Amino acid sequence: MMKDGRLTADASREEVCGFFDVSRESCRRLQIYADELGRWQKRINLVGPATLKHLWVRHIADGLQLARLLPQQSRQVIDLGSGSGVPGLVLALGMERDIHIVLVESNAKKAAFLRNVAQKAGVRVRIENRRIEELDVAALGCDVHTTVTARALAPLPKLLDLAFPMLEKGAQGLFFKGQDVGKELTEATKYWNIRHDVLPSVTDESGAILRIREIERV
Repeated sequence: MMKDGRLTADASREEVCGFFDVSRESCRRLQIYADELGRWQKRINLVGPATLKHLWVRHIADGLQLARLLPQQSRQVIDLGSGSGVPGLVLALGMERDIHIVLVESNAKKAAFLRNVAQKAGVRVRIENRRIEELDVAALGCDVHTTVTARALAPLPKLLDLAFPMLEKGAQGLFFKGQDVGKELTEATKYWNIRHDVLPSVTDESGAILRIREIERV
């Protein structure tokens, strides 16, 4: 299950739920997600097919790890390009914490998947079926109590462009990045001044979580 403080790819549902101290009820909701993802994957491409056999680590645990990184003051999560629901929907299903979660997904079929899982699992989320650029940031009430998340959405310079309307309001960012996070940061600093931390992933030894504390254009 564990190697060097990380979950191994073959960790079971029980091991993942135990690692994150997930309640029995939350684990039940996450199982609904796993079942629905497998069912919908046959119709629309939500995740890489090869990752399904390690679903509980590659997707569920990957999303759950952000629960430990959310600032204490966060009352809202805005997940950009939610796709299969990682991390936004997984957080809604797996966290005991009362927090408002907004899932932004422009693809209507993927948005329908997110809505279906939320309804079956009995969790309340706000689904914005629109492009990120079309978001009404003022209506979402972005401020220091907001955290913006994204996984596999865009290279960092582009991602920061998309998230900036929220980050400039005081929101923090938690973005999944791979082994090239250093190169992406170097490229991004041509356009941005960034206060950030690079945090290790608990599911992928080559992965990282990039925490954006403050940002301004160069």
